[in-house]
Amino acid sequence: MATTALREHLSETIRQSLTDQGLDNVGNIHLDCSASELMEWIIHRKEGRLSVGGALVVATGLYTGRSANDKFIVEEPGSQEQIAWGKTNRPFDPETYERLRRRVLAFLQERDLFIQECRVGADPYYQKRVRVITQWAWQALFARSLFIHPRTFNNTIQDPDYTVIAVPGFKAHPESDGTRSEAFIIFHPGRREILIGGTGYAGEIKKSIFTVMNYIMPGMGVLPMHCSANIGIENDCAIFFGLSGTGKTTLSTDPRRRMIGDDEHGWSNRGIFNFEGGCYAKVINLSPHAEPEIWGCTRRFGTVLENVVMDPVSRRVDLYDALFTENTRAAYPLTSLSNIQATSMGGHPRHVILLTADAFGVLPPVAQLTRDQAMYHFLSGYTAKLAGTEVGLTTPQATFSACFGEPFMVLDPVHYAHMLGDKLAETQARCWLVNTGWSGGPYGEGERMPISETRAIIDAILSDGLNRAKTDTDPIFGLRVPRNIPGVDKSRLNPRNTWADPRAYDEKAQVLAGQFKENFRRFADRVPEAVRGCGPL
Repeated sequence: MATTALREHLSETIRQSLTDQGLDNVGNIHLDCSASELMEWIIHRKEGRLSVGGALVVATGLYTGRSANDKFIVEEPGSQEQIAWGKTNRPFDPETYERLRRRVLAFLQERDLFIQECRVGADPYYQKRVRVITQWAWQALFARSLFIHPRTFNNTIQDPDYTVIAVPGFKAHPESDGTRSEAFIIFHPGRREILIGGTGYAGEIKKSIFTVMNYIMPGMGVLPMHCSANIGIENDCAIFFGLSGTGKTTLSTDPRRRMIGDDEHGWSNRGIFNFEGGCYAKVINLSPHAEPEIWGCTRRFGTVLENVVMDPVSRRVDLYDALFTENTRAAYPLTSLSNIQATSMGGHPRHVILLTADAFGVLPPVAQLTRDQAMYHFLSGYTAKLAGTEVGLTTPQATFSACFGEPFMVLDPVHYAHMLGDKLAETQARCWLVNTGWSGGPYGEGERMPISETRAIIDAILSDGLNRAKTDTDPIFGLRVPRNIPGVDKSRLNPRNTWADPRAYDEKAQVLAGQFKENFRRFADRVPEAVRGCGPL
């Protein structure tokens, strides 16, 4: 952290840099404030409240999750041909962006700004400088926790590679600003800038930079991944792909293995490295027994708790209360955990695990994948949304998110899948599909896989105990399923055997198989025949 005198000098440097960008006449600039300083500002400005243990409880307002339909990329000549345009990557007119940008900068005139000079990418060779400019002090604390923060500054501040300007208080006018609603998240590749407005959900800051990394890293030979990662005592790395709710953070937080990161990584020719410096864990129904490390962070000074219910008198939080949202979150630096990989880097992974939470209860709890199967299921990115998690959702709904993170994939998903296939071939890493969803029937009838058995499966994988296990082939999905795993009820390994009515299982499995086939049609003409043939039979 900078000294007081140096910070004043650097603040003036920043002020001049902002003026050069069109952001002049701002109020006080709070540069590189420490977590303690930011906590004081947050309380002073009444942006949040302290809970027992010192965690900060904040409300994000109307938006308690990502606003995927309000995300755009400016369509400009330098990047136009590289981007996979569509419903995920919506084009935004450059001139309209400039008009909106001027309005945002005008809104910030005479307002205090909180600025954090951050880094993204633990590997110094691939690291990028990110300047986060926020209207709210708690979002600056969020950025300081989630990204990598340099320990010291030199006498000068380098220009950032990318800048995030987050202005929750600015509401767009869709008719004149070209947005879909009052909220917007717009990435301008040419300006190397992200504008965020109208939403207080801090996850937009995090994921906007992940979008940037998904755009630039492939050009540097790095596969960007929506995954968690850890490393064992033999320096054996494992990565866990998965969408929200599949157990990505929980399963990679293992007291016997060091955490590399919980959400975003790159895989280069040198190995894997964390993009971030913190964790953004979902904490609804978090258990101190099943997830003690994460639970402990919800009681730690400096953690940001988003939309968590807190008793206003006792200041105790209730992680089981979904009054505001099911998507309650905790943001904290990796150093809050007791067992981390200090460098946030590791070698090539020995095991690659694709996590899914199948609410239909038809996928096996674990399956061994060939390279082609890995590419198929990576492109499919299947999990299931549960009834009640979205307005109007009354039954489980299959969700296919390519690369287990399609909203953040700027290039054609097939490009990332080929990169994964190449990495698996080069390193001989083994790949597995692990279902953390339902057994014995669909959601509402069956039961969710006990976390103790899922952990037993992960332990067996990471100890190489399943590498040569005898397997049976699932007749519908073509997956090779181990016959026996220590600590796992043998009947669960063949999901059909767990259903009271096997014919009902067959019907439900065929429904899901059909959805897999229908979804994969969009990739079929751009992948090898061997990959196309890895879907349900």
